[in-house]
Formats: sequence, C-alpha cells, structure tokens
Amino acid sequence: MVLFHDRRVDEQELARTRDFFGPRAAGWEARFRGDGPAYQAAVDALGLAPGGRALDAGCGTGRALPMLRAAVGRAGTVVGVDLTPEMLATAAGYGRLADAALVMADAARLPLGEGRVEAVLAAGLLPNLAHPGAALRELARVTRPGGRLALFHPVGRAVLAARHGREVRDDDLLSVPTLVPLLLATGWAPEAVDDGAERYLATATRAG
Repeated sequence: MVLFHDRRVDEQELARTRDFFGPRAAGWEARFRGDGPAYQAAVDALGLAPGGRALDAGCGTGRALPMLRAAVGRAGTVVGVDLTPEMLATAAGYGRLADAALVMADAARLPLGEGRVEAVLAAGLLPNLAHPGAALRELARVTRPGGRLALFHPVGRAVLAARHGREVRDDDLLSVPTLVPLLLATGWAPEAVDDGAERYLATATRAG
C-alpha cells in the first residue's frame, strides 16, 4: 500500500512541485532509458549490506528501488519517499511496491524516526527544493551516525545546465564551494564530488 503523510509546510511550493512532476510521471523513465547503469553506480556508492535500511528521497517512479532492494536483500528495509502522487502511482504500476514501502511526504519533513536508516539516495532532489538545507538536515536526522548519503544526477552540472539553456556557475547549489559548507552545516561530513559529463555524484557520511 502507499502511505500518506500529512504536512502543513510551504504548501504553495509543494503544489508547484506536484504540478510540474505530476503530468510527467507516466513517461518519465521512457525519456531517460539509458540511466540505469549510473543509478546502479550511485547505489553501489552507498555501501549497503544485506539486512540494511535504505531511503530513496525523491524516489520519483522508483527506478532505484529494485537496486536498493537487491543491495539489502529481503531481510533489509527500503523506503521510497516522493511528494508527487502520480510519481508514486507510476512506481506502484511498475511493481515497485515489491521492492519498497512508498510514502508520500516532503523531504524536509519525513515520517521516520531518528537514525532509522543507514543510507540515503537523493537523485535529482536538492535543485527541486525551495529549502535544500532543511531537507539535508532532515535526511541527517533520520540517518544513523556513520550512515551514507549519495546526492546523484545521471549527468553532470554542465550537461544539465546546457539542457536548460544556461551556463554552469560556481555558486550553483551542487557546486563544491556551495555544497560542502551546506553539508557541514546540516550534519554531514562530505567525502567526494564527481561532477563529470556522465554523472554527478556527491557522497557524505552522517556526522557523529
């Protein structure tokens, strides 16, 4: 079943996000068919072991959920969280309820207890948030000390900027000078940033 979490924060921003992603949900994966290997590499970077507990924050149609399930095995726990009901319905239509619990929630207010997960995948999440720092702080809250975070996009910042007709900037949210201080301020210890043409992957560890 798909679980629903009641929120009362930034409703206009949340509505704009749903209005953008909702109509695109059904055809989302068809637009990006070749992204599977990059998603798998991002999941591998989390270092999950059988029996582990993983969160896919902003899971969309749930592309990474089978990979996360394979990493933790049937004894593990996988939760996929997204704000857009159409995305979650599409994920369920793909059969991904067999891989994870699907939860409709704001990434900045998660219906999870403190330290409940060991790894968080956030694919394309932060640039779509009005308050990315609040979301990173919330992701830290639900992650145990020493747990891992992977901020991922299947193409790098320069390629993504070109798609949107703009130049890549040093003060972009996902640039090293901007992201590293933000991670440090929200409970994360940055590890590495890979910002090549084929992917963006920033990893961090939950500070103690």
